Amino acid sequence: MRAMVIQAGERLLADCPRGWVADLLTEACPGAWQPADGQPADIELSVVTGRKPFRVTGAVPLTRGAYRGAGAVVLTNACGSGFDLRVTAGADRLRVEARWRPPHRERLAARVLRSRFHLLARAALVQYPALWWAGRRGRVPVHAAAVTAAGTVPLLAGPGGMGRSTLLLDAVAGGERACSDNLCVSDGNQVYGVVEPVRVEGGGGRRMAYGRRERGLPGRIGVLRPDRLVVLSRTGTGQPAVRPLSATAAAEALTAGTYMAGELRRYWAFAATLALGTGLGPAHPPVREVAVAMADRLPACEIVLGARPGAGLAELLAPSAGRPRAVTS
Repeated sequence: MRAMVIQAGERLLADCPRGWVADLLTEACPGAWQPADGQPADIELSVVTGRKPFRVTGAVPLTRGAYRGAGAVVLTNACGSGFDLRVTAGADRLRVEARWRPPHRERLAARVLRSRFHLLARAALVQYPALWWAGRRGRVPVHAAAVTAAGTVPLLAGPGGMGRSTLLLDAVAGGERACSDNLCVSDGNQVYGVVEPVRVEGGGGRRMAYGRRERGLPGRIGVLRPDRLVVLSRTGTGQPAVRPLSATAAAEALTAGTYMAGELRRYWAFAATLALGTGLGPAHPPVREVAVAMADRLPACEIVLGARPGAGLAELLAPSAGRPRAVTS
């Protein structure tokens, strides 16, 4: 496998021998891989074979399982995925070498807890490196999704389990476009999608937690510029309701939802370790600062989803008249 994917706005080139790891990478970014065709890459991921550990002799320990030496950072069992990583950050390119060397516990978990293993491996190999490298451009991870909706571009924020995927897929089925389902990065103006499968009830792919299955996201677009911030919440009764939201409440919801996201639970330590080991980027991305900037700039509302099916996203947002047309880049 030698293919490229646009991940968090970064061109990630994967070079991997045929086999189960190549299949894992293909499944991690369904329908998004393209032939490399000699295009320059921002991130180069090389999966190397064999069980020999990356050399850490003479390296400086950063924390348990992480070392700095010879111009690279070595992470053993990165994010609990079973993969060791050797990360080299240049002036304009990030190189990641990955080798499957799981401790006994991770090897057993990879066989028994398949969905957990796939999520951790995707994060360590293709999501977290792209998130961290995007941070050098001032983009921070946020647990949200941007989608077009009848001429608007709402950024759907809020904790997991609120119904974002259902609303988003319904809009996409009606001809709209989205850049992500769960995760994106943003500089406060535009959002760049993190490619991953959508996890919903009734999907046809891999079985995941909470009775959901995976499927691809049709009509995916790499970047969108939101024109409003929509916070999703849920009540156990009644029909959906829409109400205005202050900038302060919207920023807090976007910030809290990001830190609550299971997809990012291991990212903060990953990013801090690479920042310390390479001397590049902040040890902690300015998530709250970006959330505040977006909430101050964009009108905000809260959509409270009820127990019974209701209107689609465009209809729910219709009362906010005079909104600007959708802007894509």
